[in-house]
Amino acid sequence: MCRHLAYLGPSVTLARLLFDPPFSLVRQSWAPRDMRGGGTINADGFGIGWYAGDGEPVRYRRAQPIWSDPTIAQLAAVTSAGAVLAAVRSATVGMAVVDNAAAPFAEGRWLFSHNGVIRGWPDSVVPLAAELPVRDLLTLDAATDSALLWALVRHRLRAGADAAEAVAATVRAVAAAAPGSRLNVLLTDGRTAVASVLGHALSLRETSDAVLLASEPHDDDPAWRSVPDGQLVTATAGRVRLRPLG
Repeated sequence: MCRHLAYLGPSVTLARLLFDPPFSLVRQSWAPRDMRGGGTINADGFGIGWYAGDGEPVRYRRAQPIWSDPTIAQLAAVTSAGAVLAAVRSATVGMAVVDNAAAPFAEGRWLFSHNGVIRGWPDSVVPLAAELPVRDLLTLDAATDSALLWALVRHRLRAGADAAEAVAATVRAVAAAAPGSRLNVLLTDGRTAVASVLGHALSLRETSDAVLLASEPHDDDPAWRSVPDGQLVTATAGRVRLRPLG
């Protein structure tokens, strides 16, 4: 399992999102409150993607625990953005622990993260993988279920699906092929964020001009609300819509 977040709104420092809250993403790397049987810590890497302007996002990914990186706290204190996707990783046993295995995965303006596990990996999703172009399989970021999940979503995006349908269709297909999988994903282009909730927790906090989607609430603010299982969230800064994944 992993922990992740997506933020859209006025520009804030990365530290305000990742380090400052009492139950921040950094704290969740060593003291998560809701792992649901998916491990006890998230020490197998981390990644942050942020949009510095109108172009493609910047990424910083490492295979080490976020608390052991000597650079990220300093970088986060002086870097501001109005759109961010970040994650800390708990690798499934047997999967690679390398920089490229850490979310967010990216192409163009898209950033992607997966919190969960594909059951029966890899045999359960061989038929779905076979539908991808061979080049996509040969150039996966890493030999992990999350990287394949991203490739499946990306394939739909390239074919013209909008973000919500690309996520929903992929989650439905993987859930049918690998029952019992936990498939919480985040996808953003810096303007809109899409999240699926299947088998794990997601909470959101919204204001008139911002939205924060996170695996766990970052504080005890009563504005946080839990997203029910089986939902698809589509959010822009100041607007959130939920609908069933099915």
